Amino acid sequence: MNHTTTGVHPVDERLPNGRLFTLGLQHVLVMYAGAIAVPLIVGRALKLSPEQVALLISADLFCCGVVTLIQSLGMTQWFGIRMPVMMGVTFAAVGPMVAMANSLPGTEGARTIFGAIIAAGVIGIFIAPLVSRLLRFFPPVVTGTIIAVIGISLMRVGIGWALGGPAFLAKIPDPANPGKMIVNAGYGALDNLAIAFFVLAVILAIAKFGRGFLANISVLLGIVAGGVLTAVLGKMHFDKVASAHWFDVVLPFSFGAPIFDPVLIVTMVLVMIVTFIESTGMFLALSDLTGRKMTQQNLTAGLRTDGLGTLIGGIFNTFPYTSFSQNVGLVGVTGVRSRFVCVAGGIILIVLGLIPKMAALIESLPQYVLGGAGLVMFGMVAATGIRILAGVNFKDNKNNLYIVAVSISLGMMPLVAPAWMQHMPHGLHPLLESGILLTTISAVVLNMFFNGAQGGSEEEIRQAAMQAEGGH
Repeated sequence: MNHTTTGVHPVDERLPNGRLFTLGLQHVLVMYAGAIAVPLIVGRALKLSPEQVALLISADLFCCGVVTLIQSLGMTQWFGIRMPVMMGVTFAAVGPMVAMANSLPGTEGARTIFGAIIAAGVIGIFIAPLVSRLLRFFPPVVTGTIIAVIGISLMRVGIGWALGGPAFLAKIPDPANPGKMIVNAGYGALDNLAIAFFVLAVILAIAKFGRGFLANISVLLGIVAGGVLTAVLGKMHFDKVASAHWFDVVLPFSFGAPIFDPVLIVTMVLVMIVTFIESTGMFLALSDLTGRKMTQQNLTAGLRTDGLGTLIGGIFNTFPYTSFSQNVGLVGVTGVRSRFVCVAGGIILIVLGLIPKMAALIESLPQYVLGGAGLVMFGMVAATGIRILAGVNFKDNKNNLYIVAVSISLGMMPLVAPAWMQHMPHGLHPLLESGILLTTISAVVLNMFFNGAQGGSEEEIRQAAMQAEGGH
């Protein structure tokens, strides 16, 4: 619909309810696999019970919907960018959260993670107006490197899912001989690996032969196909699904009062800054796609909502939020620019979050089914970083090579040598265990050293976002 003749901009156009539901559901399906991945990763890293992991999934879907409504509707002049934006959990926070989960599993670790998220959300609300001044410190050579390391760090999660758990589970304690380790026969079992690669093959086939919307939900369809095959083979059990309620309310602080750890809070605030930079790129790209001019006030309101969403996430037992880039890409594919489509998507997500049986079904999927999808999802995050780096000028500015090389190398230290910080103060371990944090600090500092505080112009941020489209 043309706003020049109707007086209504396409972004503010209210479509018929039936069409709104269909288009909103399409947005939900596109983001669904990415949305449920983070609670599964963190919940299992924390060694929570299946019921607790299902609770994380329900809370995540519920908060995805709430924050999407705030962002798309624009509740006040302070919050909400009022554009077609779907909000989901950022993968940028997964590395630090998994590191914390590994060092402090169980509900205490969960409470510490949620405490850091709440604090980072509050700080994020207040620093949102300042982010535009920080953009120059995050040109594509920095953001591309950070996103590439996020993807590489997450790959071990996907590989671990496919093999049956983290690498340390390859050997387990011998029940007959305490203190001795024996080979874990279930680790890397060929039948489980075959299902993981079946899921991968389905995703790749749909990506190649599918068109439009079908190709956009290839990961979700691959997971569904893997779940069906696993159920047919009798390797998937539905006891928890049967016992789960049809309807339940998502309550705040379900794991107890949050614990505020200063080191993890600092880590999460740095993650928030990276998320803000990523969101800024998405918003600028969306401005181009929809034809609505992006004002400083709108941008700040959108970033504040990232902070508010993160605060809401911590309160309701879930994680930091950002705009999902694959949904920005969907706006470009469908040409539908109405923000009320995403409002409908937000309502659908809230409803899904109130249906525990749905969360229990997702939690009951064996890890190796998710492993096949994880290889794609997490590999795509790394590929997104590489795509952004492809636009960096390495030919005329060879110093950019040093920024990328050193930052990636430092980011790999916790991955390939987990005990590298054992002689350093224990209080620093949560920081030093995060390859993403090390990469961020290194890339920002080296970029300032070689290039000065230049290069992060609005146009470069926009171009980086367009290259990253669909890469969450």
